Amino acid sequence: MDFDAFDQGIELGGLRNREEIRLLICYLLKTLDKPIEKARLNDAVLENGLANYFEINSAISELLSNACIDTVLEDDEECLVILPRGREIAENLETSLPKTVRERAVNSAVKIMTNKKAEKENEVLIEKTADGGYNVTFSLMSDSDELMRLTVYVADSMQAELLKKNYLEDPIKLYSSIITALTV
Repeated sequence: MDFDAFDQGIELGGLRNREEIRLLICYLLKTLDKPIEKARLNDAVLENGLANYFEINSAISELLSNACIDTVLEDDEECLVILPRGREIAENLETSLPKTVRERAVNSAVKIMTNKKAEKENEVLIEKTADGGYNVTFSLMSDSDELMRLTVYVADSMQAELLKKNYLEDPIKLYSSIITALTV
């Protein structure tokens, strides 16, 4: 296949062909089999340097206009879903994508979808304090029950955002560590 896509930001083994990028998007949507926001799909592909940002968005536009994918509204957010034509393309051609590309993309997309679920189920509130620092409050929920509420003081907004990001990646890890520390 000819390289016809921008390769800025692409890592070794990434996709440099527009057809492969369109195929990867169909493959991801088929494999996830649930609506995903365009930004999260972008993040899943960009996270591993699998394709260029502009090429991803161009591919999404083409797939939308060719009725391979569509948009739906879920939780007041516009999300992408695969249509039968896109599913057929992905099923017939998925093996033409390198296995490592497929695995990296799916792992990244699953991680991003898991983080989305954690963001919905668990709350992190960042509040600026009078002295210029920040209070970061973590809430761990189970259905409608609050299992934990913890507030931590940090010096700056960068540190507060880092704590939020790390907490949302694995909220149970913090909870388990606290329970272990208090009961051992």
